[in-house]
Amino acid sequence: MEKQILVAGFGGQGVLSTGLFLAYAAMAEGKNISYVPSYGAEMRGGTANCIVTISDDEISSPLTDTPMQAIIFNRPSLDRFEDSIQPGGVLVINSSLVDRAPRRQDLEVMQLPLTELAEESGAPGSANMIVLGAYIAHTGIVNIDYVLNSFANIFKGKRSHTIEQNRKAFLVGVEYARTRWHRS
Repeated sequence: MEKQILVAGFGGQGVLSTGLFLAYAAMAEGKNISYVPSYGAEMRGGTANCIVTISDDEISSPLTDTPMQAIIFNRPSLDRFEDSIQPGGVLVINSSLVDRAPRRQDLEVMQLPLTELAEESGAPGSANMIVLGAYIAHTGIVNIDYVLNSFANIFKGKRSHTIEQNRKAFLVGVEYARTRWHRS
């Protein structure tokens, strides 16, 4: 089954790297993927989003106006993309920067206080890895073990401290999802 995931926020929040990491993790699991980034000319502080498509089969098109799932880092992104998510889809929200509840009742909504979780974990710049861990743990879109075993390859060329810090942040998100979000 093909799934499209929108990741959206401001440039500098790790939006594009979140999508790219998800794409690499799915590829490590043997899935077909596409990754389509989009960002404003001003980059840091401007708008940024990407669509990641993950499929067991060949991907028909990497573009979509109606993603099945979304990871939203800020209020402007929620305002812009909430209505485009398919009914019954998953919406993950950074509640640290989104000051309103979603209007739609036909979505599975998960909220994370990313700023607080990142500060508590001792890695304030790791909010994107925390949300990714929570999202993957809850949706099962890719196998967590594949992700954990892929950190060195995905962060190839980075210092071992950086790899371990990102891995730790990812696991904070996994734990958050396992203790707070239960699938029925």
